[in-house]
This record gives sequence, structure tokens and C-alpha cells, in this order.
Amino acid sequence: MSDNSRRVVAIGEVMVELARGDDGRYGLGYGGDTFNTAVYLARAGVPVAYATALGDDPHSDGVVALATAEGIASDLVIRVPGRMPGLYLCETDSAGERTFHYWRDASPARELFELPEWTRLAESLVAARLIYFSGITLSLYSNTGLGRFLAVLEMARDKGVKVAFDGNYRPRGWKGDIARTRTVFMEALKRVDVALPTFDDEAVLWGDSSADATVARLQAFGIAEIVVKNGSSSALVAARDARELVPVPEVVIPVDTTAAGDSFNAGYLAARLTGTPPAEAATQAHRVAAEKIRHRGAIMPRAAAMH
Repeated sequence: MSDNSRRVVAIGEVMVELARGDDGRYGLGYGGDTFNTAVYLARAGVPVAYATALGDDPHSDGVVALATAEGIASDLVIRVPGRMPGLYLCETDSAGERTFHYWRDASPARELFELPEWTRLAESLVAARLIYFSGITLSLYSNTGLGRFLAVLEMARDKGVKVAFDGNYRPRGWKGDIARTRTVFMEALKRVDVALPTFDDEAVLWGDSSADATVARLQAFGIAEIVVKNGSSSALVAARDARELVPVPEVVIPVDTTAAGDSFNAGYLAARLTGTPPAEAATQAHRVAAEKIRHRGAIMPRAAAMH
């Protein structure tokens, strides 16, 4: 397990992506918030595996082929016969802001911690270097699945594994149940070392009035390292009892903001895993996100990837 013990494991859902182009036609791709981050981590040279469940259809094969092409280990992708991944349509307005339409209720990714192989997944998580997941990851699972996942996170942290979390809050994924969302998030936050929230999401879910309020709330859970993303405004980095606003190096007019936060998270974690201090890591993360939003789709072409 020596190679596994040094890798990042990202957990969540990959969907089939149909993104409308300038000509009005849809192009086929694959995406999902934690998967997007895994791709950008792998491009930065970080050993990374992706944990999810897929079907046995050609699109599930396509996801695995993409993961392999990007250098993401797929030994934690559980294949469920007779099932298919979720699907989303993505449309972008003139400002680069996007609208999503989802068909994902029957996705096997939702049952990841209830499939017979979930114990094998648990063993790999406990042996990881870092576990990365998001609020969208949490929205997938039933209470049974959540209970298992949170227990595994606890066991992993006892073994020295670090846990990074992006609060990515999408009300639809929680069927509008804010009380359940908050309860689940609070349980997760007790098990997090690095929090990478987006201020807009935190304001909606918790009523935070400022990025400082977000930091204060997350520090109450004992989280040692927090980076609050705030669009084209500065990111607020709180680590080692210090707070610093890290400005965006250059403001880019976005072509497509899809996966801006996902790519930021990858840039930040990749830098931190090589020992870069938090504020400097946030500057690197801004650069990755700035490059991403110049391109359509969740995953930009490899030629444009991290330098």
C-alpha cells in the first residue's frame, strides 16, 4: 500500500456533461465538482484516486477512460451492472455564468457506501494522504451512507490522514431541506482539517454576513486551515492564527465559470501538499482558476492546463 498511502482520494459523483456551445449545439463531456478537482490535482502532478460508483454502460466506460487518460487511479471506482451515471445539461450566458439541469436521482454514485464493496473503499481511505470531498458529495448519500462515510473519515484522521472539504452547497441536491443540510454539514465539519468554502454558498446556507464570519464559524469546529473563496474578490486565508486577504492576481472576463472553485481547490491543495505556505498557495490557486474560466466546460483542454 506504499503508493496508496501517499495519494489523495477524492470522493463524489462524475456525470455525463452536455454543454451548449456558441453554435447552440451540445458537446459531450464528463464532470462533477470533486472529479474536476481530481483532474486538476493530477495535472499538477499529485497522485490522486477517485472514489465513486458507475454503471456498466459506454458512458461509464468513458468516465473511466478519461480518469485513466488524466492519470487518476480508478481502483476505487465501483461498477454496478445495469446502471448508468447521472447527466447534466449546462448552458452559459453572456457573462459566463451557467445554468444546470440535472438527471441524477438514479445514479449509482448515491449508493457508494451501501454497495457490498464499500469496506474495500474504507480501507483505501484510511490509508490515504488526504481525503477530499464536498457538500455535493454529502448530498448524495442516505443517512446510512453518511453514517458510514463519517465514521471512515474519523478512522482516517486517527491514522493521520488529512481531510479537505469544500462546502459547495446546492439547495436542489438537498431537496430544499436546510435543517438536514446544516445537521449533516456540522457532522462533517467536525472531521475537517482544511475547509475551502465559497462565501456565496456560506451566506445562503448559514446567513454569514462576511468572509470573516465564515472563518469564525468554521474555526469553532476546530478547523485549522480555512480559505474562503469570494469570486473575483480576494480570498480570505486563515491558518496558524493569522488571517490574510489574498487578492486575485488578474481579473479575467470569464468565458465559463464552471469549475472555477474546483480548479482553485486543486491549485491550493497541490501547492500545500508540496509545502507552499497558505497565502502563497492561494495565489497559485487564483492563477489556476483564472486559466480555467477562460475555457468552456468543467475540464479545460490539457494544452491549457497547469504550467
